[in-house]
Amino acid sequence: MVFKKLMQAAGVGGPQVETVLHSSSVKPGGTVTGEVTLIGGKHDSDIKGVYLALKTRVEVESGDSEHRTDLEYAKMPIAGSFELDDDARYSIPFEMPIPWEAPITHFYGRPLIGTTVGVATELEVARAVDATDLDPIQVHPLPAQERLLTAFANLGFRYHSADCEKGRIWGVKQQLPFYQEIEFYPPPQYSRGIKELEVTFVAGPSSMEVVLELDKRGGAFTEGHDSFSRFVVDYATVEQTDWEKQLDGFLQQAGKRKGFF
Repeated sequence: MVFKKLMQAAGVGGPQVETVLHSSSVKPGGTVTGEVTLIGGKHDSDIKGVYLALKTRVEVESGDSEHRTDLEYAKMPIAGSFELDDDARYSIPFEMPIPWEAPITHFYGRPLIGTTVGVATELEVARAVDATDLDPIQVHPLPAQERLLTAFANLGFRYHSADCEKGRIWGVKQQLPFYQEIEFYPPPQYSRGIKELEVTFVAGPSSMEVVLELDKRGGAFTEGHDSFSRFVVDYATVEQTDWEKQLDGFLQQAGKRKGFF
């Protein structure tokens, strides 16, 4: 067990914390459970609160440049105010819900390089907050997401990369302040018109919106742009659809509108 010293909030000799996840694998809309253990430092600590926060690495556009940063997008308290005596040990069990729109980090057991999700434990002491390093979790796709990703593979699309971008997609009911793009290289039958395909899932409890962006050239998520296709997938009926045929139709329609084909 590795305890992490929190020195910024409580000073040298302050409390230490360790977060243990019962399982690091979860799906969007699921729950991560575990336990946070605090060990008192060399002096008593007046703990104001203990929190868990989800963070994801995102790309942020700023003018003509962009940079990557850790974005906190879900935070919950797991303990209120209490006195932590020196050398005392205090354990806090927790259940943390994962947002439906959480980005996928793994598919078929393999990591999607470029996307990370982690849990940080934050300790508030004397009006200061200190956070541990991220404890990574694996977010696996919902059955509907897995079905569509499999359909793209069956059509011949090859996975390229995945990342998360800060911002919102025009026309989509989006809860989180960022979205994930899963990028594919097209097979020969599409390559004359499509340079790259980007897939975004915006999931909810019973359905998800899917955005397909063809040959990104900037401004694809602004009103009036027609280089993308958007549709809704109902979880209850997802297995009743020939998604290979359906996706091919969406791609052909979007490509023809833009003059790709």
